[in-house]
Amino acid sequence: MQEPALGQVRRPSFPLVDRLGELCISGRDSAAYLWQVPMDENVRGEIGRKLVEIRAACAQQGRREMNRIVDDLETAMAATASPQQVEILQDGFDRLVKLWQAAKSGLS
Repeated sequence: MQEPALGQVRRPSFPLVDRLGELCISGRDSAAYLWQVPMDENVRGEIGRKLVEIRAACAQQGRREMNRIVDDLETAMAATASPQQVEILQDGFDRLVKLWQAAKSGLS
């Protein structure tokens, strides 16, 4: 493998997506969809199922800090649909994706 020459910028690469990454990314996309259709019960149920799967995958990989965020997201899911709830869901899934990316890159 060649090292980049001095002065050349190395392009950042996206880590390979495992099951936990898939769940976090698709959860983030589902939360973004709720901005358009906030009362969509099918998407809400899908997000709830993804949170259960994320919790299981986090336990399997020993990612305790991600479980705390999942707890917050489950609490938000129990609340009445509102723009604030959707924002909390989006922010939470963004944090999960960033933690997952950091773990895959070896930063955490």
